[in-house]
Amino acid sequence: MQPVSRKDVPVELTWDLSSIYTTEEEMYQDMEKVKALSSRMAENFRGKLNTPERINACLDDYRELQQMLILIMDYCDLAVSVDYYDAYNQQRNEKAGRLSADIASTLSFVVSELSEQEEEVLQKAIDTATDNKLFLKDILRQKPHRLHPEAERALAALNQTLNAPYQIYNMTKMADMKFDPFTVPDTGDREYPLGYSLFEDDYEYDEDTPKRRAAFKAFSDKIREYENVTAAAYNTQVQTEKTLSVLRGFSSVFDSLLFPQKVTQEMYHRQIDLIMEKLAPHMRRYARLLKRIHKLDKMTFADLKITVDPGYDPKVTIKESENYIEKGLAVLGGDYVEMIKTAYRDRWVDFARNAGKSTGGFCASPYGKNSFILLNWNERMADVFTLAHELGHAGHFKACNEKQSLFDTDVSTYFVEAPSTMNELLMAHYLIKTDPSPRFRRWVLSCMVSNTYYHNFVTHLLEAACQREVYRIVDEGGSVNAQTMSRIMKETLEKFWGEDVEISDDAALTWMRQPHYYMGLYSYTYSAGLTVATQACRRIEEEGAPAVEDWKKVLEAGSSLDPVGLAGLAGIDITTDGPLLNTIDTIGEMIEEIERLTDELERA
Repeated sequence: MQPVSRKDVPVELTWDLSSIYTTEEEMYQDMEKVKALSSRMAENFRGKLNTPERINACLDDYRELQQMLILIMDYCDLAVSVDYYDAYNQQRNEKAGRLSADIASTLSFVVSELSEQEEEVLQKAIDTATDNKLFLKDILRQKPHRLHPEAERALAALNQTLNAPYQIYNMTKMADMKFDPFTVPDTGDREYPLGYSLFEDDYEYDEDTPKRRAAFKAFSDKIREYENVTAAAYNTQVQTEKTLSVLRGFSSVFDSLLFPQKVTQEMYHRQIDLIMEKLAPHMRRYARLLKRIHKLDKMTFADLKITVDPGYDPKVTIKESENYIEKGLAVLGGDYVEMIKTAYRDRWVDFARNAGKSTGGFCASPYGKNSFILLNWNERMADVFTLAHELGHAGHFKACNEKQSLFDTDVSTYFVEAPSTMNELLMAHYLIKTDPSPRFRRWVLSCMVSNTYYHNFVTHLLEAACQREVYRIVDEGGSVNAQTMSRIMKETLEKFWGEDVEISDDAALTWMRQPHYYMGLYSYTYSAGLTVATQACRRIEEEGAPAVEDWKKVLEAGSSLDPVGLAGLAGIDITTDGPLLNTIDTIGEMIEEIERLTDELERA
């Protein structure tokens, strides 16, 4: 059936944004407060940030303003994310975006003046600061890459325009694409509804091969109609990033985008290169196993999401998911379980499947408020893992927001997926312990491979490998279009899957489905985070309470440490190949066990 209109969704399936603002009027009052505070800051501090006392006084106001602005932006943007057809919310969100750009322009002097200040003065400000230390340390780090204050002010004023490619991508995907029903060849005239969420959350996993492949064909035909506008938006994004990298004096766009992550190019390239080389043979073996189990004539890209045992994929209600997640994550302690209960009770989660809603899942955690999790609930165990994943983000930012200053909660994207993927692993380990039977064990292991590791080490990693080639072209002065993107994506998929999976021109359109491409070098960080999580989870399984306590310290640390420091706090050295190679071996061992259990079950 077609997704319902947002207005017809039962309220209990939606999130409650009133925990940010009880009424819309309260949000508009904060808008006025932000405007007044920014004007007062400009009057009190512009041209006067030359003493440690004034610097910290200014940053105290700046922190207060940023906290209000985060609430305003999340309140407006979250409303849009669940219904891109709502014109009123779109207009309100644009108003919030203009406010943010205006404030950024007005207050661009703060960072500019601090960047021009003598290091001795900044160091004294750091020594006397309480909640502003990390912000000031980052100012020192950014000094070589700051532009003239007027140039910074102009760029800040253009912030909404600079973010336009992502908005265009989302509007094209969520609002403009209208999918017609499809039929399955040689099976009659029955029509099946189609949509972005229906395809990605339903048909990709359908055990009916003719229907699954027909859905993939119909889906691909529709998105192909938008390939040129999507490519134009993406090319604008990467050209803007390249221009900014040059303006700021970086030697490459890679250095520019990795700079805020606080990781090296070596760490970035290692993640892609080792997985492309070392994991590919394991995943090809997994593809061959799926082909054998499902008796497929050939293995195509459209078949990669099917499960090892579709008859053993029980439906899970929202209520049942709460029980699974509470028990699965109980190892993290009573406070963590209480957060999970609160999330269900107080409607932190938007479970609904409605027209115009964003696909996939995400978690927003505005400072000082609870988290908000977007899902499209399909009653599959995969949804339980996804919700556990997003609650990992919620638990992470609840811990660090309570312990750290607002300025100390901007966790590097290299690390930010570790707490979320950790929860998926803990869930799987819990499930395995609940039932020793071979079929159940195989099912749980296959959930880990086909969901947790496939999503993070294959789907997003192949995005990253494709994205890397785009940035290499851009770094050399080139540009990309729809044909270039499809060629690169197809070559990337063929390199990874080899002769074991047929990669069609429809599969090459996978680049069109990735919002991560508008978030800098983000796609590769899923595998980076899961590498840390795999090693930390192993410590918890082997050592128990001491490892759990170390992990809690990691969650509380926020961005007070860089990724190497955060991983080190969990007892993991990510400056070497070891953790990643160990994780790849772990995936390979799971696939081997799934294969062995399949052989045993077939003989039984």
